[in-house]
Amino acid sequence: MTDINKFLDEAVALALDNVERGGRPFGAVVVKDGEVIARAVNRMQADSDPTAHAELLALRAAGKALQSPRLDGCAVYASGQPCPMCLAAMRMSGIDDVTFAYSNDEAEPFGLSTAAIAAELAKPFDQQAGLSIRHCPHAASEANHLYRVWQAKNTFRS
Repeated sequence: MTDINKFLDEAVALALDNVERGGRPFGAVVVKDGEVIARAVNRMQADSDPTAHAELLALRAAGKALQSPRLDGCAVYASGQPCPMCLAAMRMSGIDDVTFAYSNDEAEPFGLSTAAIAAELAKPFDQQAGLSIRHCPHAASEANHLYRVWQAKNTFRS
């Protein structure tokens, strides 16, 4: 058995256990240097949290384990194809390898695919259905520009 299969099997086993406990069929593991550093299952219903996806919870646990929001050199193994929110978090954290067991095509007959959301998010803001998104620039002086203030406070940090 390859490491890929071993880690995917663990993600699927987590998902199956979560189903047995009344949760959704999603599990994820984060691996660094061949070792699992974080595991999680989908807890949306249990926590009444729309962001409590297995992948996001695993990323949070990995960040704590590594004491860093950067997860460079880590890989994510997920039972299902990660949604756009989870993929964005993976990209933003520096994950460079993602492997999943069940695709959106396999999830579609069960109402678990996020392909439609991904397609909608790929459209320009003004063409997306069901969500009004607009840019409304903030009138601030240069001295109070939010990002400039942040940059000034973080110039000397390494």
